[in-house]
Amino acid sequence: MSATTLYVPRDAAAVSVGADRVAEAIRREAAARGAEVRIVRNGSRGLLWLEPLVEVVTAQGRIAYAPVTPADVAALFDAGWLHGDAHALRLGDITRHPYFAGQERLTFARVGVIDPVDPDDYAAHGGWKGLQRALDMSPAEIVQAVTDSGLRGRGGAAFPAGIKWKTVLEAPVSRSTTPDAAAQGTSDSRFPTPDSRPSKYIVCNADEGDSGTFSDRMLMEGDPFCLIEGMAIAGVAVGATQGYIYLRSEYPHAWRVLNEAIARAYAAGWLGADIGGSGRRFDLEVRLGAGAYICGEETSLLESLEGKRGMIRFKPPLPAIAGLFGRPTVINNVISLASVPFILAEGGAAYRDYGVGRSRGTLPLQLAGNIRHGGLVEKAFGLTLRELLYDYGGGSASGRPIRAVQVGGPLGAYLPESRFDTPIDYEAFTAIGAMLGHGGIVVFDDSVDMREQARFAMEFCAIESCGKCTPCRIGSTRGVEVIDRIAAAPDPAAQQVLLRDLCDTLLHGSLCALGGLTPYPVLSALDHFPEDFEPRKTREAAA
Repeated sequence: MSATTLYVPRDAAAVSVGADRVAEAIRREAAARGAEVRIVRNGSRGLLWLEPLVEVVTAQGRIAYAPVTPADVAALFDAGWLHGDAHALRLGDITRHPYFAGQERLTFARVGVIDPVDPDDYAAHGGWKGLQRALDMSPAEIVQAVTDSGLRGRGGAAFPAGIKWKTVLEAPVSRSTTPDAAAQGTSDSRFPTPDSRPSKYIVCNADEGDSGTFSDRMLMEGDPFCLIEGMAIAGVAVGATQGYIYLRSEYPHAWRVLNEAIARAYAAGWLGADIGGSGRRFDLEVRLGAGAYICGEETSLLESLEGKRGMIRFKPPLPAIAGLFGRPTVINNVISLASVPFILAEGGAAYRDYGVGRSRGTLPLQLAGNIRHGGLVEKAFGLTLRELLYDYGGGSASGRPIRAVQVGGPLGAYLPESRFDTPIDYEAFTAIGAMLGHGGIVVFDDSVDMREQARFAMEFCAIESCGKCTPCRIGSTRGVEVIDRIAAAPDPAAQQVLLRDLCDTLLHGSLCALGGLTPYPVLSALDHFPEDFEPRKTREAAA
């Protein structure tokens, strides 16, 4: 009799609620009963409130049971779950769950479905087709396909990926030392010598540091070959032979999965001197950052990757012209690069058919905070925030009214209920003074104090500032002090004027988006929730 296959997530979210213990309990129980089982540690399907979610391969298909604890395992065997039989935890085919209704899973099509570190399983589910097609195209044709798709950077800036790639493809190769070393007339033994460096680089920004975001982590842990394939395609497209994944140190599970997947991609011939038998080279490494939020900014990331302190570089030159070690460099985030295999496999038009306006394709949206059904929803641009919060998220976890949501990480604007009908679209969000950013959405019910949230934004900026520019370094600290004075002052009007003036300085005077975007959450809290900025005594009397 053949072994029954069970899928138990190795995703960090599932592990945090006991997935490893569930897998071990299944092994022990199966051994005690003489049942042959094969346990595959897959990625999470994205229904995080149901983790650990276990799927059993039966004659009826893959049947899900969730959430499973070690204490449930014996009863599940008794109920006949290896045959897909009934049990209180039985959910059936998880793809028929209402949470999946209407989702367009393009980038996340294989996450939760395959063994993340098996290149053959990846190939069996459509993997490597994009790279194979790219190897039969000219670099300009690959770049044109990405341009035609309408793909924009999914890391927050939403810059068209095709323009960035075209710039690197056409950039002349410099043989100079790094910009800093050249300016100082010195050399640094930590750096490769100029003649030994690759002419161009592909760098993946996997420093996912925004609150409420986890799509990069889920992709890297659940389908790392998709990222590897996307980076290899980028290398072929622009003539780069070396790639780096800059990963935040807080992601140890992703670190292990990525390194195992890269080793197996080399063994299978999808990385190295002869990718896919094409005679073209592309090498890939994972590098760990030290955990600084500022290193999510691309030039700070490059400084860190070169072994230096993560601080903003002046621009120009842009990284596409003089990036890592002074070479032309494509820097994209995880989801941007992981979107590329679908585009090359199916064509730019197939990807462009999803979405609205200038926001094409899909965006993995992450629901976190005070939300009943937290998790990941991949949807084409165009649905409204209200549909996402209630049709997918199920409303607040507390059952109280949702008062505010912060979209785009700790530097995103706080949006009130009156903005919930805004379509998820880059331009639509810009029009209301907000940003989509990385697609992270943090939900707050009506018990939230928005003055405290504004203060948190300023304090966050003060803590995470690299210190290079005065508006960010000093302005954020002064911002915390002003917000504290608003709470204590009998007449806060003068302090609010000062806070708005300070935000204007941060917005227009900061070197990078850390200081430049901090006004978004502060001003949105002031504009949409002015009652929370009344002096404490006034608020207490009104209550």
